[in-house]
Amino acid sequence: MENSEEMEVEEVKPPQNSTNFKRFGLKNSIQTNFGDDYVFQIVSKDDRTAMAVSLSTNAVKLYSPLTGQYIGECKGHSSTINEICFGGPSSPHVLYSCSSDCTLRAWDSRSLQQVSCISTGSSEEVFSFSFGGAGGNLLATGCKSQILFWDWRTMKQTACLEESHMDDVTQVRFVPGHQSKLVSASVDGLMCLFDTSGDINDDDTLVSVFNVGTSVGKMGFLGETNQKLWCLTHIETLSVWDWNDARTESNFEDARTLASDSWTLDHVDYFVDCHYSAEEDRLWVIGGTNAGTFGYFPVKYGSKSSIGSPEAIFQGGHTGIVRSVLPISSIPGRASKSRGIFGWTGGEDGRLCCWLSDDSTDAKHSWVSGALVEKSPKIGRKSRHSPY
Repeated sequence: MENSEEMEVEEVKPPQNSTNFKRFGLKNSIQTNFGDDYVFQIVSKDDRTAMAVSLSTNAVKLYSPLTGQYIGECKGHSSTINEICFGGPSSPHVLYSCSSDCTLRAWDSRSLQQVSCISTGSSEEVFSFSFGGAGGNLLATGCKSQILFWDWRTMKQTACLEESHMDDVTQVRFVPGHQSKLVSASVDGLMCLFDTSGDINDDDTLVSVFNVGTSVGKMGFLGETNQKLWCLTHIETLSVWDWNDARTESNFEDARTLASDSWTLDHVDYFVDCHYSAEEDRLWVIGGTNAGTFGYFPVKYGSKSSIGSPEAIFQGGHTGIVRSVLPISSIPGRASKSRGIFGWTGGEDGRLCCWLSDDSTDAKHSWVSGALVEKSPKIGRKSRHSPY
C-alpha cells in the first residue's frame, strides 16, 4: 500500500441537462496520489478485473476499474513510458510497456514483477508496439524512423524496416482480423501498410503509403472487418481511410472548428482519441478543452462527412488537459452494466476520474477508495515537521 500523506475528495454535482445530449456527472472529483504528475494512458484487462495507469514518474500503477481500489505498482523504466497494453486471451495477466529508455517490458499484473525485457539499443526509443503474425508472437516496435520486428518466443530481433519513414514512428498496429497486415504512422506525415506474411524486408514488405500531410499522433481501426482506419494528427486534424483500397474516406482539416461549433461550451482545444463501437458501427472523436471538459462528437465519413453535436459531455472532474479515456461502456451516453460506471479518465492535472451515468441506480455511490487518493512521498521532499 502507498503511504497516506493527504486526501482530497471534492463532491461535485453534475451540471444540469439543458439540451438533448447526455451529460455524465462525476460524483467525486479525486485528487490522486499522482500529485503534480501526469496521467499518460489508462488501459484495462479484457475481463475488467484490473486497469493500468502509466504516469510521468516512469511507473505504472494498477487499480480495480469497478471499485477504484489500488492494486500495486510496476517500476523499472528509467524514461517516459510511451504505450501500455494488456495481453490477449493467451496471456491476460501480462502487462506490456514500452519506453524512451529503449526497452519493451512485460509484467505479471498479479505479482507486479517484470517477467521479460527487450532492449532495442542505446538510441532506439520505443514509441509504440503491436503483436501480430500467424501465432500472435510477431512483435513490431515503432522507433526512430525504424520498425523493428521480434520473435516474442525467442526474444530475438528478426527484421528491421528503415526506408519507409524518415522520422519517429509514433504508431504501429497489426490490423485486427488481418494479423499479417501492419500499419505504421510517423511524424513524417506518412502511414504505411505492410504485409508481414513472408520475408520482412524493405523491398518486398511495403504494400502502400498514405500521405496524411502532417505528423500523425494516433490511429485505429473501424468497420465490420476493420477495413478502415481513423487518424488523428498532432495539429488536431482527423481523417478516415480505407487501408485496403489506399484511399481517403474523409478528411477533416478543420475538425476542431466543426466540433466547437456543435456545442455551446468552450472552444475544443485538442482531441484526446477516437472511439469506435462495433455494436453500432459508429465512430466518435473525443474532444476536450484546456479546462478539463470533454465530449464525444459523432463522426460521419464518406460522401456526407460531418462532425456532429456531442452525444455525451463530461464536465466537473478535470481541471487540466485530459490525456486518456478508458470507456467501460462501448456506447457513449450509456453506462455499462458494471455498477453504472461509464469509464475512467486521466490527465495533466494528476487526477484519475471515474464517471457515472446520471440515470445510474448507483449514482449516489462514492467510487473512491482510500488508496486511490493517497499521495506517495516525493523523493528528496523535506520533512513536514521542522524541529525549528
